[in-house]
Amino acid sequence: MSLLGIPDVFIGSTDDGHTFVVLNRRIRNADRLLTEAGFLVREHLGRRLYLLPPGTAQDAHERAGIAMYGLLAHTHDLIDLSWTTRWSPDHPAGDPDLHFRVGEGTVAVTAETTTARSLLEQHGFTPTADGLSYRPQDGLDERGLLGVVTAAETHAYAHGLSARVDLGIPTPADIPAAARRPSTAATGSLTAPPSARRRTR
Repeated sequence: MSLLGIPDVFIGSTDDGHTFVVLNRRIRNADRLLTEAGFLVREHLGRRLYLLPPGTAQDAHERAGIAMYGLLAHTHDLIDLSWTTRWSPDHPAGDPDLHFRVGEGTVAVTAETTTARSLLEQHGFTPTADGLSYRPQDGLDERGLLGVVTAAETHAYAHGLSARVDLGIPTPADIPAAARRPSTAATGSLTAPPSARRRTR
């Protein structure tokens, strides 16, 4: 199972700037909530994708925020790791303090400041041998990797640090196929809803 298949709702970004929403269980009114927010529906490898084409960060932030708050009425098992929707009137876009790169069952993170490096270490990330990046502790499965990335990213935003998560998905055509989920899958969230603190108005 990829990281995208773990929560009920996964919001992410492709390298070419699309914002996407993946639903891993049926959620009432999801089609309406997402299409009214401007997402386009597409069938892809056994799953229904909701895509927002590349545009301004402010527009993507507002549209994804509308959709997210609607979906949170039905589930709190929602993970938002999209970089295309990160916009704040108080913080101009720039190089992120933390840059997560997800791929091949692992995560590499670069940190631009001492504060960012300290934050990573608090979440169990350790420097690589060359000292250029950080990696999570060994032995984590996909759920563990998603949990540690989400926790570190949430912590970063709570302390005024910027973060970007690259999922290693070049275009919407590269989004992984849907995975079968057990019917008894838990629907509780890995953490508190991770993105609500970023969708301030």
